[in-house]
Amino acid sequence: MEEIILNIALWFGLYTIVSLSLNIEYGFAGIPNFGRALAVLMGAFTVGGVVNRLLILAFGVQGGELTEVTGKMASIVNEIIANNPAFGIGLILLSVVLAMIIGAVTGALFILPSAKLSEDYLAITLLAISEVAFMVFYYHTGIIGGYYGVSVPDVLAFLPGQYRSHAFAVIALLFALLVYIFVERLLNSPYGRLLRAMRENESVVEAMGKSVMTLRIKTAAIGSSIAAIAGALFSLYSVNVIATSFSRVEWTFYPFLMVLLGGAGNNRGVVVGTFTFVLVKILLTMYKYEIKSALMLPFEAVWLEYILFGLLMYFVLLYRPEGLIKEKPIFSKVILKKVKGKA
Repeated sequence: MEEIILNIALWFGLYTIVSLSLNIEYGFAGIPNFGRALAVLMGAFTVGGVVNRLLILAFGVQGGELTEVTGKMASIVNEIIANNPAFGIGLILLSVVLAMIIGAVTGALFILPSAKLSEDYLAITLLAISEVAFMVFYYHTGIIGGYYGVSVPDVLAFLPGQYRSHAFAVIALLFALLVYIFVERLLNSPYGRLLRAMRENESVVEAMGKSVMTLRIKTAAIGSSIAAIAGALFSLYSVNVIATSFSRVEWTFYPFLMVLLGGAGNNRGVVVGTFTFVLVKILLTMYKYEIKSALMLPFEAVWLEYILFGLLMYFVLLYRPEGLIKEKPIFSKVILKKVKGKA
């Protein structure tokens, strides 16, 4: 039971970060970013490709293949962290900050060629770009080890092994809370109202002198910057980076399902949708074979998760498109005073 609770807490924290980032782009700005997995992958690239190389240079580690070099480096750094916890905490903060910067730059650059497209074509283009980038990271072993992967230092090497999962669950939840506070304040500002206006009618926004293309690029940069945090944290938790861990199902389809389930354009709804999804997913993972046997399903248990979540997406879109918690209008202080005055 303790393991189940820790898994729920960890994945709830990670997926909350990603789903909130997607809510900025899709829920508020109307940008159907089907390439969300790319931003998460860039967070992993920051840890496995950038921070790793910085540590290799700093400690002068020599070797042949990248996988071998990172293994040696991780052993050296783990010993240092075990004796100096501040070094491990510093690596976490460095990884997150660099991931946000690289994620923002990547988000802005990759939406740039398609920022003027309509929603349908924009979604397909972003999906295609994400898949191409995934293939490059998967087959080019010189970036983050490709299908072999690379080792990553254990930033919590100073803790006993039995407490490591507890600590990472707390770290993931803490970052999720900080992201929620930031996103809530951001989207309840004039910028958030501008994004909603762009979602509803781009022509009106352009008539008011705002550039839709600039807004899309800025929004994609912010969303990708936040999503990259989850990729960095997941890589630090896994103590390795493998490209196959960042598929479109896990980091694009599932976050979209969480946003739609909870309620697009509603941060509290997204958090509720994320928790509901993670709870169901963890329980399915733990008890899928028992469910298969009890229901005598005619297919392998590994497909149960995909079938159920696919059906869930279908029924949400068909019967509850507003999600569990319906989006509410944003009231500025001036409008709120007038509404209360009339009441």
